[in-house]
Amino acid sequence: MTEPRPLSPRTLAAQALGRIDESTRAIVPPIHLATTFERDPDNLYRSGNVYGRPDNQTVRDAEAVIGALEGAAATLVYGSGMSAAIALFLSLGPGAHVIAPGVMYWALRAWLANEAPAFGVSVDFVETEDLPALARAVQPGATRLVWLETPSNPLWGVSDIESAARIAHAAGAALAVDSTCATPILTRPIALGADVVMHSATKYLNGHSDVIAGALCFASDDALSARARKIRHSHGLILHPFEAFLLTRGLRTLDLRVRAASDNAMELASRLSNHGAVSAVLYPGLPHHPGHAVARRQMKGGFGGMLSIRVRGGAETAVATAARVRLWKRATSLGGVESLIEHRASIEGAGSPCPPDLLRLSAGIEDVEDLWRDIDDALTG
Repeated sequence: MTEPRPLSPRTLAAQALGRIDESTRAIVPPIHLATTFERDPDNLYRSGNVYGRPDNQTVRDAEAVIGALEGAAATLVYGSGMSAAIALFLSLGPGAHVIAPGVMYWALRAWLANEAPAFGVSVDFVETEDLPALARAVQPGATRLVWLETPSNPLWGVSDIESAARIAHAAGAALAVDSTCATPILTRPIALGADVVMHSATKYLNGHSDVIAGALCFASDDALSARARKIRHSHGLILHPFEAFLLTRGLRTLDLRVRAASDNAMELASRLSNHGAVSAVLYPGLPHHPGHAVARRQMKGGFGGMLSIRVRGGAETAVATAARVRLWKRATSLGGVESLIEHRASIEGAGSPCPPDLLRLSAGIEDVEDLWRDIDDALTG
């Protein structure tokens, strides 16, 4: 008997693995809200459910879908992207040395710089797109983790996952990739050699701007994943079941949303590259982008829905441009069905590597002509 043909990511996501509720035959699994569970008469928990803080069936449903999309051996969902990332760093233990990008999600960068040392974790920030610099930065025997974010927020640099994995592994370190903006639809870091994939599931995985969640996907169900699970348990970092249900519902349209947003971003990036009010467009799908060749190799089917533009006239003009949009929403976050625009330097504050003339754009799934007219009108004033 032949093995069944592997299903595509679109099908896996659309059917949420096709699970049917055994008791009702419903094609949408129920939400399990119970916080506690009855023991068997002999005092055991044969159901596997003990208490709501360490685990929950609705959470496991979301984990199963995300894990299948990433090709992971173990997947853990957390109450936010920050809690997922911090749980991984705490799992390394005191004395660990970590390499992280110079440009990355600002809140996590601030935690690594200001809070991680209190937990005995030392961090060096490196331009991870520069492979020789990355190789020089790792410390064999001391470096426990190399963290990449690709494409990196908000300058959209591209790190070579396969090459970084070889560098990390040669030094005895694990490689973790924040793949929030690429999503498993465009990039599967584990297949490229990564040991851990992190997602701020708030963004594309949920995709509707109504859930805060995070996920860690592990290539191996090993000591590191066990430690991350224990930290989730002891620190109370699990996602609430209702949010887990919404996350699974959002995942069902992940493929369609990511591809639509990527198409919109590519079209907008191309047009904005020729706009007189724009001095630069940062988007890995553009042929002149320094990371374009690597992006083409490890991003399949698109370059993501995120781009940034640098506005001629400096910070004041950039802020004024954002103030004039009508369709785009002036809001933090990304990856939703609606298009967002933000002046990042205002959010990140002092010490930000973000240029003051930069506007970050999260292309949604609206009609691209409507998006273009609105941003064009805002830029021309």
